[in-house]
Amino acid sequence: MRPVVVCVQSVGLAALVGVGAPALAQEVSGPAGDDRIVITATRQAEDASDIPQSIVVLSGDQLAGADGAEDVVQRLVGVQAAISNGSQTTFQIRGVGAVDHQALTPSAAAVHVDGVFLATNVQASLLAYDLDRVEVLKGPQGTIQGRNASSGSINFITALPTDAFEAYAEASYGSFDRLDVRAAASGPIGEGARGRIAVRALKQGSTLENVGGPDDAGGVRDEFGVRGALALDLSPDVVLLLRGHVETDQGINPAPLNSTLALGDHQISVGADGVQDTNNRFYGASAELTANAGDWRIVSLSSFEGFGQDYGFDFDGQPAAIANLSYDRAYWQVAQELYGRTSWDGGDLLIGLSLSSDDFTQDYLIWCGQLNPTTLVGSCAYPAAAARVGPTPASTAPAVSLLTRIAQTREMAALYSVVDLELGPQTTLTLGGRYTMENIDGEGFGQHIYADGVRALNNRGGLGLAQGANTIDEGRFTGMAALKHRFSDDLMTYVSFGQGYKSGGFNGEVANNATHYQDEGLFGAETVDAWEVGLKGALGDTLSFEAAAFWQDYDAPQARIFVSFPLPGGGAITSNSLANLDAATVQGVELSALWRPYDALEIGAAVMALDTEIEQTTDAPGGTNVATFDGKPLPFASDLSATLHARHEWTLPGDMQLALEMNAKHQGEYFLDAEGRADRRQGPITLLDAAARLRLFAGTELSLWGRNLLDEDYALSGYGFIGYDTFRSQPTTWGVSVRLDW
Repeated sequence: MRPVVVCVQSVGLAALVGVGAPALAQEVSGPAGDDRIVITATRQAEDASDIPQSIVVLSGDQLAGADGAEDVVQRLVGVQAAISNGSQTTFQIRGVGAVDHQALTPSAAAVHVDGVFLATNVQASLLAYDLDRVEVLKGPQGTIQGRNASSGSINFITALPTDAFEAYAEASYGSFDRLDVRAAASGPIGEGARGRIAVRALKQGSTLENVGGPDDAGGVRDEFGVRGALALDLSPDVVLLLRGHVETDQGINPAPLNSTLALGDHQISVGADGVQDTNNRFYGASAELTANAGDWRIVSLSSFEGFGQDYGFDFDGQPAAIANLSYDRAYWQVAQELYGRTSWDGGDLLIGLSLSSDDFTQDYLIWCGQLNPTTLVGSCAYPAAAARVGPTPASTAPAVSLLTRIAQTREMAALYSVVDLELGPQTTLTLGGRYTMENIDGEGFGQHIYADGVRALNNRGGLGLAQGANTIDEGRFTGMAALKHRFSDDLMTYVSFGQGYKSGGFNGEVANNATHYQDEGLFGAETVDAWEVGLKGALGDTLSFEAAAFWQDYDAPQARIFVSFPLPGGGAITSNSLANLDAATVQGVELSALWRPYDALEIGAAVMALDTEIEQTTDAPGGTNVATFDGKPLPFASDLSATLHARHEWTLPGDMQLALEMNAKHQGEYFLDAEGRADRRQGPITLLDAAARLRLFAGTELSLWGRNLLDEDYALSGYGFIGYDTFRSQPTTWGVSVRLDW
């Protein structure tokens, strides 16, 4: 077989935006026949069919038309994405992963881009383009991936500079005045040097119909990105790869739909007061040095990532002036990864060191009506403002606006190692472990602004002034073990055990009281212990398949719930906060296959049956957590999901080629939060994309494409504030594309 070797080093991204026809992907490790895929997500080149865990590999070509996180997960069974506020994405894999709209709540799936870990869900919505491939590892990945990998990892790598010149340009026009353009050029730029540059620009009008006010509330996109890479051969054994990127988003985030409104499909009802421009800036750079030193391969990856974000919207989902919000965020992170690998007859050893430091600040403002940008005074009081000022208000004027300011720094250091030991000619034992140390410092305040301009700290319920700070110091070990046996070149079985965890943290987005920064206001780390048994194989050169059964023990799942805080004089108040449930169990089976009876036809299918259950045995003071959560399924955990992909090519007269493609996903019902309420249930949905591609002559291709052809209207995420707000999917979209390759 002819391996296709691709260097994918723990890379990932939540939101993909491309042009052209919808990408089609199969739920298998790699195709059968002569195109078996070799990956390096485990930090070494391995055949995907030889790795003892569930892995899905999507090529850049397959994802060329993806237009957001929901398009990526459409190609994957057992993987969901909760998208909120237009710019924040958290992933759930096999039902594991908190659904939250706070910026400091990362996905439970470790998300990387070109080896750089993205620590916030805001970064997970970063503009992506010029992708080489994506790897999705299902199940906890705490040994190599580290923190925030309790459900798995989603790893993306951009295209590398090439030895020979190549370039492309593509333009697409479609529904809602969508204009999408991207281009890239790559090739040698001197002796021992190769470069690549890629750009992308997107403009699109509102996709949701606003029946209560301006059209822009349905979301407007105005995005631009540029990415560059430079590869330098410093010596025959040393290569330096430099990368950098800058992206901007100047659109308007789509407002949520309030579930109490009787509206039609893809409709919202938002007044003019809630439409606010978005100003997001993402940037970063990295230096990756690879060296061969004797029997060792050494890799050093130094990186910097950051973003600035200003945006807001009407989040009560109603046309009347009730409550608006806005965010002003700034974030940066620096990281250093250093690892080495060596092999000997009968074994392989990986040793690594990971260091990182990050800093986050946020101003969060809630107001009603029209806002004075200087005083931050709204023209009316948002709901419950009067109840949050405490027993002794600082002014006789009404409280109208709420300002919270939070800041958090994190320092992380980890050592990890993985060893492969050949127990026999066809049997290999893999053992790994990682010890991670984290220090998290958080501080902030919650402040009301009165109609007369007076500002004073919250004292909700007399619980104390909403100002404070705290520190979390934590050390944690995560390990893994896997035993695989190869019966033949085309059949392998395995059993594996893996651990993962996601860090604890602070509740400070709406600082209602001082306890948000005391120990009882913090949320702890969640952990997952997972067992998996699987089979990977091929029948001849036309059919490849995978089967896996898994069981996961999910301890202290993080979830946004209503937490009770006791009042000094008795009783309690509740606050919507991120907290830990007691436990949950996850179990399921997954099957996938790819059939290529001949070169022009490809059919792929996958199905996952999943069972999740929250196990809640304790109540918070004054709460009813047992009755609320016990026995409920985990959020975004459909009991059944399935994908179907098909592609057929024809050769036409004049050397023209025609390809027809379709990609479908059925997603069973799921709940938007851990309470499992009927009014927060998303029913089953079936999503269908299709495309026709016509290659006129060498280097020229025309495409006609359609997304969500069944016009499903479904919830991307939801949370409670005034009623229950849901962020909605886009309707059916059509478009045409032209691509030129050189």
